[in-house]
This record gives sequence, structure tokens and C-alpha cells, in this order.
Amino acid sequence: MEAFWPGPLTLVAPVRDVGAVCDLARAGLDTVAVRAPGHRLAQAVLRAFGEAVVAPSANRSGGPSPTTWGDAVAETGAYAAATLDGGPCEIGVESTVVALLPGPARLLRPGAVTRSQIEALIGPLADAEADATRSPGRVARHYAPSAPMRLDVVEPGPGEAFLAFGPTPKHPWMFNLSPTGDLAQAAVNLFAFLRAADALGPAAIAVAPIPAEGLGEAINDRLRRAAGFVG
Repeated sequence: MEAFWPGPLTLVAPVRDVGAVCDLARAGLDTVAVRAPGHRLAQAVLRAFGEAVVAPSANRSGGPSPTTWGDAVAETGAYAAATLDGGPCEIGVESTVVALLPGPARLLRPGAVTRSQIEALIGPLADAEADATRSPGRVARHYAPSAPMRLDVVEPGPGEAFLAFGPTPKHPWMFNLSPTGDLAQAAVNLFAFLRAADALGPAAIAVAPIPAEGLGEAINDRLRRAAGFVG
């Protein structure tokens, strides 16, 4: 908390008194996920309210995460009574989720704070597929567009949209996550480009190989789930 808050790190911890945290906030579990967001507008809302805020993501379950105000409004529509525009997401992928339960700390979802950053402070993180229900975004198919997806594609096929990475020859319907191979830029562009590619109505969305280190772990996690694979 001292190292990464306020910021994109969510901590899952036991609830000592389940009556103190409403059932909906816990999804019926004996744990609760908490985060202190770093965005100035989110902090202003928390200061104005003066208490903790229970908040789901601004997307329908299973779909690509919105990273702009316009995409969030398109997702929530009339179900949101009011909206606040804090500008495009600066990071693009969601927070890292770490479980602090009995036993070693466990990585439930890779995200904006990288595994190596956390392990430099507290040592190795265990993976935690058995605790998947304690974190959002852990189902087999999540963050998914309507079009089918193919991963680790070097050359897209006819009628496919292409999410490229790094220096790449021009292709029809190509969205380059980062022409320079910058993982931070790729993370920022990931969901917006996935939505834009899907809006074209392609036969499929082909995605170039993405390195797995650093932010690449989170990017690949989202891509595998969007394609229907459990990471």
C-alpha cells in the first residue's frame, strides 16, 4: 500500500466481520477487494463522499473494458444516472489484483503494477487459479469482442482485422498497438483498438505476438481471455 497507493493495485483481504461489509460488495464471499485510485477525479469523488465507494467496472460482464468516457457511456447507457468524464485512461489495462490471505501472497490478476515491481518488495508471488472467483476478469472468456480472435498471428488472413505490435507492413484494417514495440503504449491502446477492430465486423481479429514480460503479462492475460482461453 505504501509503495503503490494511490494507484492501480487491488488488494483482496479477509473480512473479519462480514456484517461490516455488505454482501453485494463482497459478491457473497468472505473477502473484499479494496483499492485507492490515483486518478484526480476518482479521488475528488471519494473526498466528496467521505466514505468507501462500492463500484463495478463500467462494462457489461465479459465485454472489452471501456477506456474512454464515450465507450463507458455506450456500455452503461440508461443504466447510469450520471457520468463523469475524466479523460482517456492513462494506463489502459486494469489494476493488478493480489490476494493477502493465509499463505503466500497470490497474484489473482496481472495488471498495471507488474509482477516484478511487487516481487521486488515482498518476494515471489504465487499464482492463484483456485482463487479466481475472488477477482474480476478471471472467467474463461472475458474482455471479449463479438468477432472471434486468433493470437500470435504474424500474417492476418482475408477479412481479418489485425492488431499489430512493433514495426509492421501496412495491412487493411490494421491497428498497431505500438509501432515502436512499447508495452506501455500497447496497454493504453489495447481495449480501444479491440473495440474499433470489432466495430468493422471482421471475419476475425488477428493479434500479433506480444512479449510476456512486464506489462506484457497483463496484456497477454487480457488477450487470452478475450479469445476464450483461461490464462
